[in-house]
Amino acid sequence: MTGRLPRGARRHWQALDRPALPVPPAVDTAAIAALPEPARRWLGRAVPPGTPAWSVAELSMRGEIRLGGAWHAFSARQLLAPGVGFVWAARTRVLGLPVAGFDRYGPGGGELRWRLLGVVPVLSAAGADVSRSAAGRLAGEGVLVPTACPRAVWSEGPAPDTAVMSWVLDGEREDTVVRVDPEGRLRELSMRRWGRSRRHRVRPAPLRGRAVRGDRRRRRPRARRPERRLGVGERAAGRGRVLPGADRGRPSPVS
Repeated sequence: MTGRLPRGARRHWQALDRPALPVPPAVDTAAIAALPEPARRWLGRAVPPGTPAWSVAELSMRGEIRLGGAWHAFSARQLLAPGVGFVWAARTRVLGLPVAGFDRYGPGGGELRWRLLGVVPVLSAAGADVSRSAAGRLAGEGVLVPTACPRAVWSEGPAPDTAVMSWVLDGEREDTVVRVDPEGRLRELSMRRWGRSRRHRVRPAPLRGRAVRGDRRRRRPRARRPERRLGVGERAAGRGRVLPGADRGRPSPVS
């Protein structure tokens, strides 16, 4: 359903959200067996034999978003198709007033658009730099749909227990290094994300994320520094749920 999405995000969401399809065939276990050992270890745990090869996931999340130099609580929905595109649509409040917007990547490149009261532009950006930054985000977030990850190009990692997952997006190769523990749990990913540095130069910058266990009784600490990325920054609380969809089903968990 697209009714609660910002108006500008709806057509992009619909372009990724295909009509209802039968359950796809199971993930090819032979394809997983041919991957580097750390990737086999992770996907062997995350994608049990017989799991349908879902290629799109719909997620919901809560966290904080950086607008106007300050962090604000947000709620969001995301449609994520690794190797193809994503739409991330969120709602928040600034000075008590509603702000809604979206980040996206897909046919036509990347874009972000945010409006106050649904009318007043807060932030809009597109172009080559935004597209390349969004492509890097899509490549890294592919781990959230592990059933789609065997379609990526995999290679040996730079250290023990690591492997490199690569996607070619708009002619550029985007690499993500994943680190897996001995039990096959995904522990860390790292990449070089196209973004703006503190000196306002646009270039690839290191980006690293770690898997943590959520605990609702604890207050989540704030990040030590703002994220280096184009446009709007966001950080989620680390909990999400996959929403059922007729053509998407319920992908396996990341770990």
